[in-house]
Amino acid sequence: MKQKMVESLDSKKQHFVSLSRIKKSLLILCNVALIVSCGSKEQNNKPIEEEVVSRVEALPYYQEATFTPYWLSKDSDSLIDFHRIPDFTFINQNGDTITQDFYKDKIYITDFFFTVCPGICPAMTENMNRLQNEFLEEEEVLLLSHSVTPDYDTPTVLLEYAQRKDVNVKKWNLVTGDKDLIYDLGRNHYFVEEDLGATKDINDFLHTENFILVDKNKHIRGIYNGLNKASITQLIADVKTLQAE
Repeated sequence: MKQKMVESLDSKKQHFVSLSRIKKSLLILCNVALIVSCGSKEQNNKPIEEEVVSRVEALPYYQEATFTPYWLSKDSDSLIDFHRIPDFTFINQNGDTITQDFYKDKIYITDFFFTVCPGICPAMTENMNRLQNEFLEEEEVLLLSHSVTPDYDTPTVLLEYAQRKDVNVKKWNLVTGDKDLIYDLGRNHYFVEEDLGATKDINDFLHTENFILVDKNKHIRGIYNGLNKASITQLIADVKTLQAE
């Protein structure tokens, strides 16, 4: 009887030892699963940056403030007399004269800003900086920012601003010059404002968040909200479409 009781106790002890081992194994497996799960969640929480492609194989052309698209082939005779950005002469942040020749056979993105703007301009500059970095190694893609307060934004002021904002002068000109010319270009040639039908003159302040995309032949190919990251992403895709033309 005593021997059977001992055997029974030994059997129960082995049973509990086995259960203990099983529990430890399960605990280890659970911890491993938890670590893997957390790692997966961390990976899944990371934003997935998908390359945005242009919505069309070729970009339309624009020639008026309504931004009505004209779907023309690049060899179309209609482009002979189609709207183009006229010649200009400005002074950039380094005191260099910048004319249309600087942008000859180049794709460029342009906007209008001023250095002491407390509102939309800092965000616009940040997004222009994003464009600068995106196309830093692309010689055929340039940037052009016009000051709408040229009397205040002298080359010295523009240079200080450019240094604060990491502007690369080989890629991005901040320009000052004749106010009449700047406002005329912005309103009547880039069509950068959205106040359709409103009559404005030099005394009406030019202030807009729009970016304009210009091709190698000085044709306008797109308008984008310079404050909207999705719009800037689309602009990047559209520049690549122009590069492939």
